[in-house]
Amino acid sequence: MSSNTVNAAVLGSGLLGLDLVERMQNSPHLSCGLVVGRTSHSRGLAQAAKLGCATAAGGVAALLDSGQTFDIVFDATNAFEHPEHWARLAGTGTVLIDLTPTRAGALIVPTVNGDQAAQHQHIGLVSCGGQASIPVLYALAQHFRPQYVEMVATAASVSVGRASRLNLDEYVETTQDAIRRFTGTGAAKAMLNVSAAAPPPPFRIAMTMVAPGLKPGPVSDVVESAAAAMRTVVPGYRITSCTVTGDTVRVISEVTATRNRMPVHAGNLEVISAAAIYGAEQHALAKVPALKELAR
Repeated sequence: MSSNTVNAAVLGSGLLGLDLVERMQNSPHLSCGLVVGRTSHSRGLAQAAKLGCATAAGGVAALLDSGQTFDIVFDATNAFEHPEHWARLAGTGTVLIDLTPTRAGALIVPTVNGDQAAQHQHIGLVSCGGQASIPVLYALAQHFRPQYVEMVATAASVSVGRASRLNLDEYVETTQDAIRRFTGTGAAKAMLNVSAAAPPPPFRIAMTMVAPGLKPGPVSDVVESAAAAMRTVVPGYRITSCTVTGDTVRVISEVTATRNRMPVHAGNLEVISAAAIYGAEQHALAKVPALKELAR
């Protein structure tokens, strides 16, 4: 590990965890010190070892017993295990970045409040649907007063792993709460469709907002500006439809995965992985003064 990088670990050896490893290897600010899986025969751990990372099995206990000090830990497990992970890591000074859909930690969406990431030891990333929809919904809410907001995410079945399927209720509840918080409306609804269509569809987010005073031109400008900002973090993000009818605006966006390891339909994984690395790099820049100079 370079003296100009911070040491990070990944809890979880699935596709999401492996993407975090590759992103860290391409980051000038982060080093991957350890990847932890549940069992020693995990295929993901074998792949992480091929990428040159130290690995361990046994969950958070193995991480704590590794003998390493981690500036940052990414939790890519599931919402049921995350509270224990935070309870065991909070006293170590490690920054915990939660990629599971819990309502714990300070909620960070890079293009909305990413500048606040370095202020928090415990960061939550809402959900993939939240990361893909909140930037647009927040931007609209800055110009119009939403009375009702709805988000429907559709993800390909092959990109929704076991942990995500276990956490569907948490996904919906956490995303709804975050939409309420970021848009200032008390009436919000979130849904997730898991599609078994073949070929697998791209990750798609349908957003509906009811607000008085909507006008097509200004609405389109706000939406496109939010999408352009998103592409600085997630290059495969695009708006496919934006329509205004009376007091209702409907926006559809798609996220195409652009990472080497990710299949193109796995935009749901890419959007939250990108948000996690963004938050980690903000911490790295704040922690190591030399990195700030390099980033300028």
